[in-house]
Amino acid sequence: DHQQMIMLTLKRVAQKYGMACLLHEKPFAGVNGSGKHVNWSLGSASQGNLLDPGDTPHENAQFLVFAAAVIRAVHKNAKLLRAVVAHAGNDHRLGANEAPPAIISIFLGAELDKAFESIVSGEGDGVTEDATLGLGTPVLPPLPMHGGDRNRTSPFAFTGNKFEFRALGSSMGLGFPNTVLNTIVAEAIDSMSEDLENAINGGASLEEAVAKVVKDTYAENKRVIFNGDNYSDEWHAEAESRGLMNLRTTPDALPWITHDQTVTVFDNYGVLDERELESREEVLAEQYTTKLNIEAETAASIARTLILPSAVRYLNELVLSGLDPLAEEIRPVILELQTAIQALEKANCDHPEDVSVLGAAEYMRDSVIPAMDAVREIADRLEKLIADDLWPLPKYEEMLFIK
Repeated sequence: DHQQMIMLTLKRVAQKYGMACLLHEKPFAGVNGSGKHVNWSLGSASQGNLLDPGDTPHENAQFLVFAAAVIRAVHKNAKLLRAVVAHAGNDHRLGANEAPPAIISIFLGAELDKAFESIVSGEGDGVTEDATLGLGTPVLPPLPMHGGDRNRTSPFAFTGNKFEFRALGSSMGLGFPNTVLNTIVAEAIDSMSEDLENAINGGASLEEAVAKVVKDTYAENKRVIFNGDNYSDEWHAEAESRGLMNLRTTPDALPWITHDQTVTVFDNYGVLDERELESREEVLAEQYTTKLNIEAETAASIARTLILPSAVRYLNELVLSGLDPLAEEIRPVILELQTAIQALEKANCDHPEDVSVLGAAEYMRDSVIPAMDAVREIADRLEKLIADDLWPLPKYEEMLFIK
C-alpha cells in the first residue's frame, strides 16, 4: 500500500510542476533501467526472523530448514515467479543493464553455499573463515566482510537475513508477487514438515530428521542455485542444460499463472481459485496488448507528424542549395522511414480476429514490436543526418548527457 501511495504521489507532484513522472522500466535503450526489490523474510512472534543465519549458519538447524524451504519453493515455481513480474515495460529491462535476466535463479553467497554443500556431501565442517575488507590505506582499519557477498545480477538473492526478489518492474504493484511468494513457500514448508514427521515416526531423532530433510531438499533443488554472473552467455547456456527456462517475453511467461501446478497450490491453500487465476492472466495479457497498442500508435504518430516532415524540409533545403550528394544520402533513408511507418500502422491495425487474449498479446510481440523497432532504427539514423535546428525532438545525447 505504501509503495502504491508513493507512485501516485510522485505522479501528482510532477504534474504540479508541469512535468511527468515516468515509471517506465526502460525509457532509454542501452541505459540502466528502473525496477523494484521485494525484501522478503519469514518470522514469528516467538522465534523472530526465521531467515537469520546467526554467526554459525551451518549449525543453525532452524535457519537451514526455512532457507531450504525457500530454495525448494523458488526452484519448483521459478516459471510462476517470472510470470508475476511480466509486462511490456519489464520485458525491456530484464537481462539488460543492471537488471537480472528472465532466468530465475538463487544467489546464496559463498558462506551459505559452503554450508549446504557440506550437508549434502557429508564432508567438511561448513565453516567459512572470517574475512576482512582492506581499504587500501593504513589510516583506516580493515572491516569485517560479510560472508554473503552481494551479487547484483541475481534475480533472487540471499542478503544477510532475507531474500531479495529483484525482478519486479518499477511500475508494478507488489501485491501479487508477494502473494505468490507467501503461497509457494507455505507449500514448501508444509511438504518438508510432512517429511520431518515421517522421518521421526520412522524412528529418527529430531536432529537426524532435520539433517535428512535439509539434505534431501537442497540436493533435489540445488540446480536453481547460481552464484556467478547472470549476464554471461555461459550461464544462459548452463541454465538451459540445467532445465531452467528463459521466458524472455510476457506472452511466454503468463500461461504459468494458470498452469495445473499453480492452480493446485493456490486452491489447496484457499488463496485463489482457478477462475481467479484465469482472470489475472487475462487482465495481464490484455494490459500488455493495450499498452503496446498505445505505444505503437504514439511511435507511428511521432514518426509521421514530426520526424518525417523535418526530414523532408531538410531534404528540400539540400536540393535548393545544390548539395545533391547530401540530398541523395538522406533521400533513401526518408523513403525507408515512410515504408516503415506504413508497415507499423498496418501491423497495429491488422489485429487477428478470433484469437484468445493471450493470442492477441503474442501478435503484438511478434508483429507490432518488430515494426516499432524498425521505425526507431531509421529514426536514429535520421537523427544523425538532419540539421539540429530542424530536428523536432530532444536528441538522445541531449536528454542523457548534456546538462
